[in-house]
Amino acid sequence: MIVKTRKFKLATGKYIRLGMKNILKEQWWVLLIVFAICSGAFIIPSNWWFIGAGIGFVLYLLFWLIQFAGMTQMEQGKMLFEKLSYEIDSRQVLIKISSKQGMPLKWEQIRRAWKGKDHFALVISKAQFIYLPFKVFNSDNQIKFVETILRRKGYIK
Repeated sequence: MIVKTRKFKLATGKYIRLGMKNILKEQWWVLLIVFAICSGAFIIPSNWWFIGAGIGFVLYLLFWLIQFAGMTQMEQGKMLFEKLSYEIDSRQVLIKISSKQGMPLKWEQIRRAWKGKDHFALVISKAQFIYLPFKVFNSDNQIKFVETILRRKGYIK
């Protein structure tokens, strides 16, 4: 069975929010570094440990926010924000710009996936992912089929 979605355009704000969520999930260990720096206050008591760690963490988040916001403005990233439709089956995800133009994406190229309360997100890299809200599917059976494929591939539990 092939699931064909309706055309969908990813909003830039949604892209930035999902990108930041993905980075925080993927690089959770950065918080351990912040706590390690803060623990320096036990050795040499000073509030500067907390201030320095806080500034460092805010700069880290700001760096990634600028990366995602910049991706929305770059020419290479414009394809992510066009109206796209998808054809999903057990072999690949076909990203279609029109009925004649498309790009296949093998399941092996997808690093991670998650199911939200109203969407699927397929992570290709830190800055590239496919966002599929449930409203682009034509029926609940298609949503269940995509979820089954993701379970079989081991992306969601």
